[in-house]
Amino acid sequence: MNDGPASDSLTEEVFRNEPDPDNPGWWLWEVRDSNRFNHFMGTFRARKESETTARVRMTPRPEHTNLSDNIHGGVLMSFADGALFSGARMVGVERAGPAVTVDLNMHFIAPGSADEPLDAVVEVLRETYRLVFMRGILEQGETIVAEFSGTIKKPSPPK
Repeated sequence: MNDGPASDSLTEEVFRNEPDPDNPGWWLWEVRDSNRFNHFMGTFRARKESETTARVRMTPRPEHTNLSDNIHGGVLMSFADGALFSGARMVGVERAGPAVTVDLNMHFIAPGSADEPLDAVVEVLRETYRLVFMRGILEQGETIVAEFSGTIKKPSPPK
């Protein structure tokens, strides 16, 4: 059984998406182009947790913090947005990239610490021909930092 993400040539060209040799069961998810915003977020690690759920992890860096030394809200939203895509791929959603975010809603619940990894637990609620409806939480240990929901629009199938 392959618990890795769906794969296609574009994904392999744009992303580093391979098993993490240092963390068995996890996959690396990294944008290769250092000129893209996604590269600023750093390398994500992702793993499938069920047929509809994936866990995506980022390691915060000092440049991800605000003046209170917590993870900046914009970084939390950017991470949730990226987790929609990497989470969808981990549970086998085909053509999740290059897709676009249709909407992303977030409620901030507690500050995120820059001193420990931040996890997004992402669940695919429904997949249609062109849309994927998802929800998730951002957590650090027992602390829920935020909850979110979002929809991504898959690209048109190749002709």
